[in-house]
Amino acid sequence: MSHRNAPLTELGRLRLARCVVEDGWSIRRAAERFQVAPTTAQRWVRRYREHGPAGMVDCSSRPHCSPNRTPTRTERRIIKVRVLRRWGPARIAYLLGLNPSTVHRVLSR
Repeated sequence: MSHRNAPLTELGRLRLARCVVEDGWSIRRAAERFQVAPTTAQRWVRRYREHGPAGMVDCSSRPHCSPNRTPTRTERRIIKVRVLRRWGPARIAYLLGLNPSTVHRVLSR
């Protein structure tokens, strides 16, 4: 969903794309008219050509694939060092050759 100050709503995007595709406007002229960057205008024109009016809807910003979880063996090593030596994430990370944020995330779980 577009925020209230967005330069283009779904209807505005559709109007911009139709100006370029159907009325023959240049992308730069349409971008100036609708007060957006030419790259933004080009994006909406491309989506209109590929998907038609249905392509003007906001897409999800969720990643297509998520990073892998830390392997169970590594998590066990982190927890073992924590229990035996009572070290913090930075020292454990240095010892095991990991990123401190990874160690912190495992300990937080």
